[in-house]
Amino acid sequence: MNYSLTEIAQIVDGQLIKNNPNVTVKTVVFDGRQANHDTLFIPITWGNDGHNFIQGAIDNGIVATLWAKDHPHYPNTVPVILVSDTLKAYQQLAKHYLQQVAPKVVAISGSNGKTTTKDFIAAIGATKYRTAKTPQNFNNELGVPQTILNMPADTELLVIELGMDHPDDLDVLSKLVTPDIAVLTMIGEAHIEFFKTRARIADGKMQIVNGLKPQGTLVYNGDEPLLLERAQQHAQLQTTTFGLQSTNNFYAIEQVSHQMTAEFKTNQSGLTFKLPLSGSYNISNALAAIAVGHLLAIDDQNIQIALENATITQNRTEWLQMPNGTQILSDVYNSNPTAVQSVLTSFHDVKTTGHRYVVLGDMLELGEKGPSLHANLAPAIANASLQAVFLIGPLMENLAERLRVEQSSLAVFHFAATNQTALIQQLKANLQPDDLVLIKASHGLHLEKVVEALLAD
Repeated sequence: MNYSLTEIAQIVDGQLIKNNPNVTVKTVVFDGRQANHDTLFIPITWGNDGHNFIQGAIDNGIVATLWAKDHPHYPNTVPVILVSDTLKAYQQLAKHYLQQVAPKVVAISGSNGKTTTKDFIAAIGATKYRTAKTPQNFNNELGVPQTILNMPADTELLVIELGMDHPDDLDVLSKLVTPDIAVLTMIGEAHIEFFKTRARIADGKMQIVNGLKPQGTLVYNGDEPLLLERAQQHAQLQTTTFGLQSTNNFYAIEQVSHQMTAEFKTNQSGLTFKLPLSGSYNISNALAAIAVGHLLAIDDQNIQIALENATITQNRTEWLQMPNGTQILSDVYNSNPTAVQSVLTSFHDVKTTGHRYVVLGDMLELGEKGPSLHANLAPAIANASLQAVFLIGPLMENLAERLRVEQSSLAVFHFAATNQTALIQQLKANLQPDDLVLIKASHGLHLEKVVEALLAD
């Protein structure tokens, strides 16, 4: 981006104080620690009010700042643009830049799989278009405008992830990015604390079409009855379905999963598609990406090459090896019951001459249903052919208690969330060279530290 302060003030409906006509803004940050000599600072009023950190941003070289009108004592050492709401202004600026660059936009949401699907779609898109994508999982009210404002001015395809924590989040974000193609991966229990039921989660996810361009297409998981029902209620929508069932427009045939990879064909191509990830759930994610690739007029040969060589965001079903030879399946960024059950099924299918172990941490944002949803993982554990289960966090105690009653022959260990050291020691005492261990939890448990400790020795 490349805007004068006068242009920015007009875009965000702001009042410019102490203009400097020689200043050009090329980057925008809401974290003053990331500022440089051409940066506009956006102080966001969330939790830690960004206005309180203005001096650090100035010290790091910002050339100007937005400032909420209801906050007194704006700085007098840099130009200031007064606005009613800094977050709204941030999103206005992003929307203007998006309209100026005018790339095709593919927006992805879903309870599971959206980051991996984003990575697959971006890899496919890059075979034909200059492509930008959401870094990591910057998918909320702050991350989405940051992604937009950081894309190069010559971007032809923007692949952007949209998260949903509360009702109407996707309404706001969809209208901000106005996608040409909207993708819904699946409906699970993520954030059920705020939505109460999966049906309400599906209602929230369907808001991704609220900003869809008039000739846009919704690509959704046709294996999910809740999505099928809601898509049928939008008769005017152009839709494409994907999934593992043969009722979809794109479905998989001849699936084969290996320890670190998977391969399959589709009903629409004789080519074999290979993935750098294992599991049927990742095949489903790839089918979503293939459907998008077809909508973008990308041929199957390029799709095939892109999927096999896709760069996947860290901590998504990533296979790693301990120094002693034990293989770790690390999936420690997020977790919910549907995701745990899916990865347990995939983990069970991986062949080994050793034992299988599972480390599960609390699944967060499940609200009052949290204890029962944790306990109800017991059947999936029972079917996974495990030598032992290591559980960490207060909610996982519910699963530990049920397993001790129903699976008395299974070794079950439970640890407090603050006692990762004991968990690590117990794991090291058990794991042998031919063993496999799955580690999965919500990011709030920070089990990436457990993974790092296991890899260090």
